[in-house]
Amino acid sequence: MAPPKDIHDIFAFLGEAGKLGHIERRTSPIGLTRRENTAEHSYHLALMAMVLADEIDPEVDLNKVIRMLIVHDLPEVYADDSFIFTRDANQSEIERKAAHQLFGMLPPKRRDEFLALWEEFEAGETPEAIFARAMDRLQPTFNNYHNDGGTWVEFGISADQVIAKNEPIRTVSASVWAKMLSLLDEAKTKGYFASSAKTKKTGTDA
Repeated sequence: MAPPKDIHDIFAFLGEAGKLGHIERRTSPIGLTRRENTAEHSYHLALMAMVLADEIDPEVDLNKVIRMLIVHDLPEVYADDSFIFTRDANQSEIERKAAHQLFGMLPPKRRDEFLALWEEFEAGETPEAIFARAMDRLQPTFNNYHNDGGTWVEFGISADQVIAKNEPIRTVSASVWAKMLSLLDEAKTKGYFASSAKTKKTGTDA
């Protein structure tokens, strides 16, 4: 007997989702010079959420947060990654179309679940989405700090830009925010950042 159609669709989706490891980001894995891929990024985000959940106020549905973090970058299989400091204004719509294309491969129940998680993350209004988005900002900051400045040095990013982009962290955890600021202070001392004036001259903006 032939397998049900739903199984064919799910396997087809999994085949496409497996290509997330092909999508190259700007940051590098800690201790490596090659670019990080989005699958590695998603795993690191989920791990960060698990170990930092006790630092979050108010409490969140951690299971939902992790599902959201695993799902939210999957559309990059079709939309590619965008660098947060030079993100195009049309990128959100490109990613939305990609989300519908990719998740549309799934049976309706799972399709609707994944789309809802993706949309909730994008809206950034629920406690779970706010926490998830904070982790999404923290992870590349963490990697750049441990990679001698990483993309901050490569693209001439200023400390003010990094602080502005990481603002979601302030709203979810005072302790995580304080720790991140201490890392950025160390990064300033080590010369990892461009001055604000230099950043404006090179056209690198938020």
